[in-house]
Amino acid sequence: MSTASSTTITLLTYLMALGVLLQSIRARKKPHDSSRWDSHWRYLPLGALAVASHGWLLFKANIVPEGLNVSFMSALSLVSFGINAILVIAALFKPIDKLGLVTYPIAIIILTLTLFYQEPARTLRDQGPAMATHILASLMAYSLLNIAAIQALLLALQEACLRKRNPSGLLIRSLPSLESMETLMFQLIAAGWAILGLSLISGFIFLDNLFAQHLAHKTILSILAWVVFAGLLLGRIRYGWRGQFAIRWTLLGFVFLMLAYFGSKLVIELILHRV
Repeated sequence: MSTASSTTITLLTYLMALGVLLQSIRARKKPHDSSRWDSHWRYLPLGALAVASHGWLLFKANIVPEGLNVSFMSALSLVSFGINAILVIAALFKPIDKLGLVTYPIAIIILTLTLFYQEPARTLRDQGPAMATHILASLMAYSLLNIAAIQALLLALQEACLRKRNPSGLLIRSLPSLESMETLMFQLIAAGWAILGLSLISGFIFLDNLFAQHLAHKTILSILAWVVFAGLLLGRIRYGWRGQFAIRWTLLGFVFLMLAYFGSKLVIELILHRV
């Protein structure tokens, strides 16, 4: 099967998962309906199928004889896969399945772009255990903190609707309580912060020079993100930070992380066309 065919199948599975998720929200009349888990198990397998298809596509398209393809669009697709994989697994235990309304469309957009934009492969030849550990930790950290950022945006929307005494809209009514949403956001931040620390430590240990010219900006921005999230978690424990203040700090930390992972890659590869 060609890469284009595999991409199309993956797109269709994400579209089906998104459609069933939307239908389940429309069908639910109460935010804490007793049938939550029944509907949950109707649409979650489709999300798992989409993620599995996406993983197989990445395996076929990105692992080439020369090494691992880490070009801009391939990296975006890999991160999107990581986000949705963690989301589907975590949704078995935590009420975060609604975040698929954001993460599934992002995956659909990225996969659609890969169909029409063919970029040259940029391979990473050093794929030993040390580099694999660093890449895996980086992917997991970014995915968890991305989900936390989406959670923060939904929390901000939920707070705004409640302040206006207008909690209308199917999505807002289907979300857990503000307290539960906020607690979950901090749990995601704590997990992502810890793994981001592991990524930085593994980079310092295993990479020759983490502050080399092509890595300095990524390292500095990642450290800034780690410090922001550390401060946020400390403030939560010691001072009970919450609400809009916590949301702003969460989004600030994620912006640093997003710039570290993709900012320069976008400029160098897609704008300046440099390797």
